[in-house]
Amino acid sequence: MIIAHYAHRLPANYDIELIRSRAQARGHLWDAVPELHFKAFLLRERGRFGAIASEYSSLYLWRSDEGFRNFLADGRTKLVTDSFGRPQIETRVVLDARKGSGREARFAHKYEFDIPVDSDLTSAIAAEIERVSDTARQPGAVAAAVGVDTERWTFTRVLLSENEPDGREGLAYQVLYLAQPLLAELPAAPIRRREPAVV
Repeated sequence: MIIAHYAHRLPANYDIELIRSRAQARGHLWDAVPELHFKAFLLRERGRFGAIASEYSSLYLWRSDEGFRNFLADGRTKLVTDSFGRPQIETRVVLDARKGSGREARFAHKYEFDIPVDSDLTSAIAAEIERVSDTARQPGAVAAAVGVDTERWTFTRVLLSENEPDGREGLAYQVLYLAQPLLAELPAAPIRRREPAVV
């Protein structure tokens, strides 16, 4: 799986309602795209949820690299590049992704951080994979994923949630539309086994 994310910073006087309308008009075109778990049409609005500038962005979770390749090669990027220019697309190899029990993704959270150079990489990756399951089990979680950038050695955590941001989850985005062709195919977080009480 691949996480792909790109953003377009908007001028201070840009009419945000145009972005909301664009997401609603175009969102359904992604509802049946092959190899796509989800595409979230996102907005960071200046003055809300910690944003100091407005930004329109798209967040994808692709099931395969072929799906992402086809997205780049079949002309689907033309409407984006014609409207906003060619974006810098951040891509991450997905270490794990899980669906939660939440029903409506109202917010997306993205948190990125460096992997310390002196940490054990195997242990660090195992901990992030476990954390994805913990996150997906939280009330309101719709989906959670973690990816790795092996050029810069960073982790990227992604969460789609019903819940408003509390300032601890990194960058917060409003979800304007969530296309979810294969979201239901993501595995659910495994049920945590409780250790027997010691008597």
